[in-house]
Amino acid sequence: MTKDEIMNLIDRSLFADIGYIDEDGFPNIRRTFCVWHKGIGRHLISTNTSSSHVKRILNEPTGCIYFADSETFEGICLYGHFVPHFDSEFRKLLWHDGDEKYYPKGVEDEDYCVLEFVAEKGAYYRYDGKGGLTPAEIEEYDKDKEFADGYARTAGRV
Repeated sequence: MTKDEIMNLIDRSLFADIGYIDEDGFPNIRRTFCVWHKGIGRHLISTNTSSSHVKRILNEPTGCIYFADSETFEGICLYGHFVPHFDSEFRKLLWHDGDEKYYPKGVEDEDYCVLEFVAEKGAYYRYDGKGGLTPAEIEEYDKDKEFADGYARTAGRV
């Protein structure tokens, strides 16, 4: 897969599975809505501050994020760390009308935060093969990229 094909997969995925190690040392996975990306290496997820994954990530930020398309048999797993954001800038960026049902106090709800995943390396597969991404490849591809809504960028979605 080329880097552009990987980016296309990420943009059209809508959801990402995040992996982390819980307080008992067991692996855990959560499916999250994840459409904001800064190239291949940075991804934003809005979530509940009170959730078990956020509580754990605050203490142990390492983890992974996985994007896949089961219809085309493609996937990418990125390994790195999470950075929690509680500031208005990130909250407003990801806020949509209707989010009040999850965060009744609005964009400043204390139970609303944004997790940023920062990839350090990756592994991908597709029907025609598999491969890896080095830190240098991710950095080079992401150079000069800004956060963008992949859902809106993907053809036929808006």
